[in-house]
Amino acid sequence: MNKEPLHIVLIGAGIMSATLGVLLKKLLPAAKLSIFECLDKVAAESSDAWNNAGTGHSSFCELNYTPFVDGQVDIHKALAIAQDFEVSKQLWAYLKETGAISWQFPFINAIPHMSAVWGDENVDFLAKRFAAMRKAAIFQDMRYSTDRDEIVEWAPLLMEGRETGALLAATRMDAGTDVNFGAVTRGMMEYLEGCENVEVNLGHSVRSFARQANGQWRIEIEAPGDGSGLEVEADYVFIGAGGGSFPLLEKTGIDEARGYGGFPISGQFLKCSNPDVIKRHHAKVYGKAAVGAPPMSVPHLDTRIIDGKRALFFGPYAGFSTKFLKSGSYMDLPLSIETHNAWPLLAAGIKNVDLAKYLVKQVTQSPEDRFAELCAYYPNASFDDWSLITAGQRVQIIEKSKDQGGVLKFGTEIVSAADGTVAALLGASPGASTSVAIMLEVVARMFPNEIESTEWQVAIAEMIPSYGQSLIDDGELCLATRTRTNAILELGY
Repeated sequence: MNKEPLHIVLIGAGIMSATLGVLLKKLLPAAKLSIFECLDKVAAESSDAWNNAGTGHSSFCELNYTPFVDGQVDIHKALAIAQDFEVSKQLWAYLKETGAISWQFPFINAIPHMSAVWGDENVDFLAKRFAAMRKAAIFQDMRYSTDRDEIVEWAPLLMEGRETGALLAATRMDAGTDVNFGAVTRGMMEYLEGCENVEVNLGHSVRSFARQANGQWRIEIEAPGDGSGLEVEADYVFIGAGGGSFPLLEKTGIDEARGYGGFPISGQFLKCSNPDVIKRHHAKVYGKAAVGAPPMSVPHLDTRIIDGKRALFFGPYAGFSTKFLKSGSYMDLPLSIETHNAWPLLAAGIKNVDLAKYLVKQVTQSPEDRFAELCAYYPNASFDDWSLITAGQRVQIIEKSKDQGGVLKFGTEIVSAADGTVAALLGASPGASTSVAIMLEVVARMFPNEIESTEWQVAIAEMIPSYGQSLIDDGELCLATRTRTNAILELGY
């Protein structure tokens, strides 16, 4: 370790950099943290409430996390994501309990999570999924029903106007949540700005990286105003810039970045403007995605609580743009294609014809087409009650593969240099919900020796009491942890 305090640069002012910053200031209080964001606001891209589904992904309702494999429902991914969300709640509870951050409105609210399907095959799948998940303590409170009257109580809009003879099944978890990730990000950033040796620089765009002979990274940054440049030297760099991480990772020149590419997908939602309809729905109801659809496109009739106000969304509807960020450039995708990732991008495209067809269908939809999809979940919907809004931009990972040329991957992935001095986060859902577990992995890659020390283990356990223990294997710990964090976060069920 250097005798001088470490200088760590975090690029992007979203949920990931905010979370990493909070962890690092606990573990390395003397370190200097410099956060650079190209926009003039914190959490203005994927972390913003209007750009993010806000589900609090805990695998209660997302059917794409429980695939049907060889006649069995595989719940391993669902278990891992559910555990990671409980880890996130522990850090947020710690920050609230210690008074480190506060909010005018709760950033996390209790909203039941439901899955709803119809048709013989889908109902059979949901029954098997329920049976498999109920065996785990983390899902033991899940309920299943095919009783029309009971489902009406759970989600009246889902049932009103639906054919009485239609076979429909639903599951429900009252422990579900809605999260305003923009609010929690801003809260953490305000906390960091109040810490010693932390600076948050908005309107600053990173232009280049160069590795120095002493092992540090020289970063060239364009400042706002006259566009003048400045240079900073850092011991460690984290790139958490959403879709913007791809081009920045390429600029580092690290070997580990070679072969990665990104495929951008934009999202839109129908937003309800009728207060009476909004009041009558209190749940997140997720269904099954269309063939070829990416995980971010799983349809849902979604209650949101944003800055203290209830809202009702339906979607998402996928679109295509060559931008990597909502505020990005149409040249983002073309400029990201280089010799090392051209073939993986092409190979992944050839193998994902269903995705291409799905995107073409989505992009060419008429307002009437979108409304028809809404009516599958809310049969009595009125066309005039809903308007289209544009949500955030997501960039799916394409990774080089020896056997397949290139593989389209869903979820999130950390790419780091061998020496741990650079780490970048790529991908999309369930990113924000699992941000704490992901950033703990980044810390482990940057500081593999320190994180094993007793001092760091104790410090992490103070923030995350279950750290180092399995909430999957230890059911009693899982339920006790959930009860504790729910009480601190005031999630009464």
